[in-house]
Amino acid sequence: MGDKIRDLGKDFIFFADVIMSDIHTTIEKQAQDFINWYVLAVSEKYKNVCLTYFTATNSGKKEDYAIAAETQLDRERIYTRQEDFQQIKKFREATIHDPLLKRQIELLFLSYQSRQMDEKVLEDMITLQNTIENKFATFRAEIEGKEYTDNQIEEILSNSTNTEDVQKAWLASKKIGSIVAGDVLEIVKMRNQLAQNLWYKNYHDMSLRLDEQDPDEINKIFDDLDILTRDAFIKEKSDIDEYLAKKFTIEKESLMPRHYQNRYFQEAPHIYGVDIDSYYKDQDIVELSRKYYESLWLPVEHILQVSDLYERPGKYQHAYCTSDKLWTVRILCNIKANAKWMNTQLHELGHAVYDTCIDSTHTPYILCEPAHTFTTEAIAMMFGRFASNPQWIQDMLHISEDEKQKIADTCFRTLRLEQLVSSRWMQVMYRFEKCIYENPDQNLNDLRWDLVETYQMMKRPPQLPEAADRASKIHIACYPCYYHNYMLGELLASQLYYHIVWQVLHSTEYTFQSFYNKPEIGEYLKKNIFAVGRTYHWNTMIEMATGEKLTPKYYAQQFVQ
Repeated sequence: MGDKIRDLGKDFIFFADVIMSDIHTTIEKQAQDFINWYVLAVSEKYKNVCLTYFTATNSGKKEDYAIAAETQLDRERIYTRQEDFQQIKKFREATIHDPLLKRQIELLFLSYQSRQMDEKVLEDMITLQNTIENKFATFRAEIEGKEYTDNQIEEILSNSTNTEDVQKAWLASKKIGSIVAGDVLEIVKMRNQLAQNLWYKNYHDMSLRLDEQDPDEINKIFDDLDILTRDAFIKEKSDIDEYLAKKFTIEKESLMPRHYQNRYFQEAPHIYGVDIDSYYKDQDIVELSRKYYESLWLPVEHILQVSDLYERPGKYQHAYCTSDKLWTVRILCNIKANAKWMNTQLHELGHAVYDTCIDSTHTPYILCEPAHTFTTEAIAMMFGRFASNPQWIQDMLHISEDEKQKIADTCFRTLRLEQLVSSRWMQVMYRFEKCIYENPDQNLNDLRWDLVETYQMMKRPPQLPEAADRASKIHIACYPCYYHNYMLGELLASQLYYHIVWQVLHSTEYTFQSFYNKPEIGEYLKKNIFAVGRTYHWNTMIEMATGEKLTPKYYAQQFVQ
């Protein structure tokens, strides 16, 4: 009798396992069917968003921005469907054995949750954001009745030795802030309302969490970086102030933000003896970038052919890369023959090769994107840094060994200074944006200048332009809760650089490497970073690729210690 009972028990367990297996199979099939529908529904719309945005930012026409807004809204409507979101939640709570399927469901959940809003609210947000972006794209600073592009303003701020001239240029550039200030505050409050309706503290908190980042962890990274860079920055800032005081023939105590050679003191003033711009003065920036990436077996010719690279009236004045995942990758630039735009061209093509090398043949559509925003920034930054690297300049521009040695030390000091200055600027941006969403009704001008004084150690002007600085940076309005990823990208860029030098090139010469004509580096990046897309959580991918999770220690070794 006991044997029969045991046999019945075995039969029961066997049939229970079969039933549970069938349930799992059914759930996984339903999930896969939903994903198949989603890909069909969204892929063409995603392509249209990329194309219409590229068209609008090239033309600057309001009608093109209106079309871009409509195509974006058409795509976003998919994510507002409550019944689909409930289905995704059901899949997410079920037992899914297939890791790729489980990963796709998790990313769908994060994407859908952030858009659970009334369609009218979504439409209003997208329309307002595109209106703001059009204002930025078409704005030209005006000085004494003459219009100036951003590049021309930067040239005045960088090269002029006349305080009155730089004051006029600096103030003229800030007028965009007054133009968009009301719109920016409105969209911040709209975003906050959305986040609070979804039970998040605010939009900043929601954005980080839905982008697989822990706000407390990000805050700790920035606090640690503040401590890490503060003393080194104080020393460098003293040297900057001494240089600028001599340049303008004023006392150090009289220096104001307008004197620091760019609009936000986000780039290092040229205080050392080497004029890196001179190496690029008569160079073809596009051809240099094409030749360089080709030497890594990361061809970019197909990207350059569909991109838009030079200034034009009405055109968006910054730079970006756009990818529609399965069809086309493009970049937009406003190239000038100088070191800044050599850096920018290498940077944007870094984004582009990452996108083009994701293995879309074997990687599901949902996972055909970088592991994270900051991982693609890291690739872009690692390559962009080479523009001021003497070894890269020698390899690409064929300067002599003597010339390379002559500029080597000052090139490194310049790069180090650039990193310290930009890291302190990113402290301001991260904390300003975080505080905006925590309390948008506070005095935002005072907030911004409190942060500038604390982290960039510049004096606030006695007469501040009305609403100008708090709203004059396009990222606050149009690319919200993104800027901190630039700093995370810098950390990862250093971590990848050290790993490649040591493990791929088998070298201990870390200071001056150009990676030129090293196809093994391209192969390493394609295999370990690019091809896997977003298959893994970003920190898992970093650990698999470098042997360690994200750490600031290599950034510190490279630029602080």
